[in-house]
Amino acid sequence: MSVLQQIKDIEAEMDRTQKNKATAYHLGTLKAKLAKLRRELLTDATKKKGPGGDGFDVNKSGDARIGLVGFPSVGKSTLLNKMTNTFSEVASYEFTTLTCIPGVINYKGARLQLLDLPGIIEGAKDGKGRGRQVISTARTCNLILIVLDALKPLTHKKKIEYELEGFGIRLNKQPPNITFKKKEKGGLNMMSSVPLTHLTNEIVKAILQEYKCPNADIMFRCDATVDELIDVIEGNRAYIPAIYAMNKIDQITIEELDLIDRIPNACPISAHHEWNMDGLLEKVWEYLDLIRVYTKPKGQVADFGAPVIIRRDKSSMEDFCTRIHKHILRQFKYAWVWGQSVKHQPQKVGKDHQLLDEDIVQIVKKI
Repeated sequence: MSVLQQIKDIEAEMDRTQKNKATAYHLGTLKAKLAKLRRELLTDATKKKGPGGDGFDVNKSGDARIGLVGFPSVGKSTLLNKMTNTFSEVASYEFTTLTCIPGVINYKGARLQLLDLPGIIEGAKDGKGRGRQVISTARTCNLILIVLDALKPLTHKKKIEYELEGFGIRLNKQPPNITFKKKEKGGLNMMSSVPLTHLTNEIVKAILQEYKCPNADIMFRCDATVDELIDVIEGNRAYIPAIYAMNKIDQITIEELDLIDRIPNACPISAHHEWNMDGLLEKVWEYLDLIRVYTKPKGQVADFGAPVIIRRDKSSMEDFCTRIHKHILRQFKYAWVWGQSVKHQPQKVGKDHQLLDEDIVQIVKKI
C-alpha cells in the first residue's frame, strides 16, 4: 500500500472516530502514525528534483524572502507586478504562472525578495499539480503572503491552511514550549510546570511507542495538545508568519469588506486598482519584524542611505557585526551607539547589547 493510500485510510478513520476522552488515546496514536507518514512525503519531496521535488531553483537574495501562495487566478501575478515592477504573465485563465518568478521590493532601505509561486490546488501536499514544489519553496520563506479572492475568502483560507499544515508549515504560531530529549534507558520521565488538559501519561506513552521511543525526558511549560507534542518529536516543523491578502475588494460590498476586515492577520487590497498597497507593505514590514541599523564611521556622519537590516530577535551587537562581515567580530573592541536602545547619546556598549530600530552604531576595533 502506498504512503498516500495509508494517509487517506488514517484520515478516514479519524473522521469516523468521535472525539472525546474515551477516544483520545486512539486518536493520539492515529495522529502519530499520520505525522510519520507525512514526514516520509516531506523527506521524499526534499530529496527529489524536478516536478514535485525540492522547490524551485531560485537563489535567496535580499534581506528577507516572501512567498505568494494561493489558488489559481486570485491575483498573485498582478500583485507581484504592482509591488516589484517585475513582469509575471497575467491572464483570465487558470495556471498562467507555471514556475517561480522572483521580484524585489525596496522598502524602508530593505530589499525584500518576493516569489510568485504557481497556484496550488486541493491535494497539493500529497503531490497534486506542482503542490509539493510550491510548498517546499514556501517553507524557505520568512513570510507567506496568502492571496485570497475576497468573494470567497473563508473557504479558500481553510483549504490553503490545510495544505500547508499537512506539509509541516505552522502559520502564525510559535513553537510549543516543550523540551523533549531521547535517552537510552530509564523509561518516560514526564514533568509539567502547568496543568495539562489535553494529554495524559497514557496518551504520551502511546505516541512515544508509535515512534519506538519508550525512554525520554519531557518537560511541558505549556498546556500542549497532541499535535503540538508530535510537532516537537518530529522536529521538522516550519513556524512562519502569514498575512492573508484579501484581493479584489473592488468586487464586494462595503458590508462584506467590513466582515473581511475582522479576519485575523488579514489585509484587504485590490492589486488591479492598487488599493491599500501601502497598508499591505506596512503589514509585511511588521510581520517580518526587521529593524534598521545605521553605521557611522569615525569622524563622519551616519550613512542613512544604506541601513543594515537585521531581525529583531537577532539584534545583538554580535549579530550586527556578523551581518556586516564575519571578520569584524574578531576585531571588535566596543561600539558607540546612538538611539532608542541606550540611555546616553552616545553610549559605549559591548557585543551583547541589544539594538533597536534606527539605532546608529560606530564600531571601535582592537588595535
